[in-house]
Amino acid sequence: MKTIVLVPTGEGVGLTSACLGLIYALECQGVKAGFLKPFSQEANSHGADRTTALFRHISQNETVEPIPYNTLNQQLNAGESDELLEEAVRLHRQIAKKHDVIIVEGLVPNSRDAFASELNAQLAQALDAKVIIVSSADIHKVVVSAEKIDSQLRNFGGAHNTRTAGVLFMRTKGLSEESAHIPVTMDPGLRLSAETERFVAEIQKTHPWIGSAQLPVIALVPFSNTLSVPRMSDIAQHIQAEWINLGEASQRRVLHSSLLASNIEHELHKFVAGELIISASDRIDVLLAASLASSNGIPLAGLVLTEHYAPNPLVLDFCQTAIKQGLPILQTPLSTFETAQQLSNLSNEIPVDDTERAEQVTRFVSSHINTEWITQLLNGSYQPRLSPSAFRHELVQKSIAAKKRIVLPEGDEPRTIEAAAICQSRGIAHCILLAKPEAVIEIAKARNIVLPDSLEIIDPDLIRENYVEKMVELRKGKLNDLQAREQLQDTVVLGTMMLALDQVDGLVSGAVHTTANTVRPAFQLIKTAPDYSLVSSVFFMLLPDEVYVYGDCAINPDPNAEQLAEIAIQSADSAKAFGIDPRIAMISYSTGTSGAGAEVEKVAEATRIAKERRPDLLIDGPLQYDAASVESVGKSKAPDSQVAGRANVFIFPDLNTGNTTYKAVQRSANVVSVGPMLQGLNKPVNDLSRGALVDDIVFTIALTAIQSEQQEN
Repeated sequence: MKTIVLVPTGEGVGLTSACLGLIYALECQGVKAGFLKPFSQEANSHGADRTTALFRHISQNETVEPIPYNTLNQQLNAGESDELLEEAVRLHRQIAKKHDVIIVEGLVPNSRDAFASELNAQLAQALDAKVIIVSSADIHKVVVSAEKIDSQLRNFGGAHNTRTAGVLFMRTKGLSEESAHIPVTMDPGLRLSAETERFVAEIQKTHPWIGSAQLPVIALVPFSNTLSVPRMSDIAQHIQAEWINLGEASQRRVLHSSLLASNIEHELHKFVAGELIISASDRIDVLLAASLASSNGIPLAGLVLTEHYAPNPLVLDFCQTAIKQGLPILQTPLSTFETAQQLSNLSNEIPVDDTERAEQVTRFVSSHINTEWITQLLNGSYQPRLSPSAFRHELVQKSIAAKKRIVLPEGDEPRTIEAAAICQSRGIAHCILLAKPEAVIEIAKARNIVLPDSLEIIDPDLIRENYVEKMVELRKGKLNDLQAREQLQDTVVLGTMMLALDQVDGLVSGAVHTTANTVRPAFQLIKTAPDYSLVSSVFFMLLPDEVYVYGDCAINPDPNAEQLAEIAIQSADSAKAFGIDPRIAMISYSTGTSGAGAEVEKVAEATRIAKERRPDLLIDGPLQYDAASVESVGKSKAPDSQVAGRANVFIFPDLNTGNTTYKAVQRSANVVSVGPMLQGLNKPVNDLSRGALVDDIVFTIALTAIQSEQQEN
């Protein structure tokens, strides 16, 4: 078990982001990484520590609370630094038992806490830890960037100390904005290898040890305007403002801000997605223009009215459409200039409740970390496992390698458009949107989505007629030309025909359609694969330590023993396709022969059939859920089983049990579930939840691409 302390050169270097990013990068390599912040520097904090709380949310993993700042000060003033370090070691031991690597957040040197650098050095020694120095950088100020590192190195005995393991440059200025886009998961393809080499070469002219084999540069992470942006809800207190309309303040982000001082006709170009409009509150024209922009589908970040009292209620009545659409409106007694000045001084730190930004920053930082350095550091001293982060990482990397064409019938749905743009730009899949091109462009413009040139948008009206004859042929005797033409009005049917004729490799739908709408055309036109008699589904349940496969939780209401055996085999093959070595538990309310009844007998018979058909698979049942998943219960109830207590594929006896269990686990344990993924079809079709987030759609597209590749092989 290794411990790494991240030590910052000063304030505002992105220490929290560096810790979270490194943990995620390790997780993506299958390494179980824990987190410890031994000492808090939040003087007036009464709740959970900020970094600790963000780690808990992102990793779905537990850690310990740091020693409070008041206790830290009291013990240092009393000369009890040894006792402090003993407590830090005790906290470290508490979480070390269950992890391969522990990432420790060091203290930030600042004007208040003169003890920070010395205590960081003592902490590294007490935990027998390697040290990574975290610093900001500027491509155009090489010597300044190097001297910050050099200054911190002295606290650890200089450049040749064996404890220092590397340098992590954060918030690097002077790199192109293109290098600062947000990945969907950890993507080593984003690493700035050439830029890092050039920067290191310049540094080594004056500081030859920085970037050497003994002190490598682990990452050069660009500064990103997009990831440094606050939500509207973060700025109210900062400018002493009160809410006229709260709206979607906790979702809307301030990408840019504009002071409006001249005639409105000269300012209209500023009313764009993500813009914070700052104006004197007597500017009724600005309020009306913001309202009109919102009504036209442009999601402004919000509106700040300055200097005077709140606007006339009659004027606000004119703006009801914008208010209903969630436009946040603030009023502050500060002047327009004072407001802009205060906002320019807003901290870059991630608020404890801004988990969306924390997740994006985590992925962003991890994507720039040198994975070869991780491999060398660990030096084969751990057993890789398929963690949730590793699963998502593998999902994206395999789909990039597959290079598949995926059709999206809900082509004018905003989340789908954004997901398609992400997949296209990252190479996850070649996406085809079925929609009017002008509608897609308008939605993208309103939502500030950049559409890649290679993204394919097909107007359904222009191609529909091409499929009438072929659809009648595929469903011979079941529909005529008129009926086919009518059914092809549905873009899901149209997309399924494209898939049936091998014009695309997979289909993803369901953001606005029901499961039945998505699946029915597939049953009729794609049909089941030769080895199977039915279509079933699996969910990939991303638990904190492992990925489980649940089947069938979405399609078959009450499968018989033969069908249940087939679902088990399909689910095992799906697990294998995504890097999971399947250990299959056939779930029942009884373990072994401890209970009786028709349902138990069905599961026992299904287990027998599945073993007979696939002797290469580890299958056992009937097993109760706890006997399948908890090692101690498994040993007690089924001591001779190779699956009990170790299962990772769970086959439920019917839809009622499966759907209830998956939703209970997902909601009660706050577990991310990917799916349902349909299995047993000739070609991959996958269904989305109507509440799917953009990331959910991206992962489902990736999953569909991999399924297609798997079926070809």
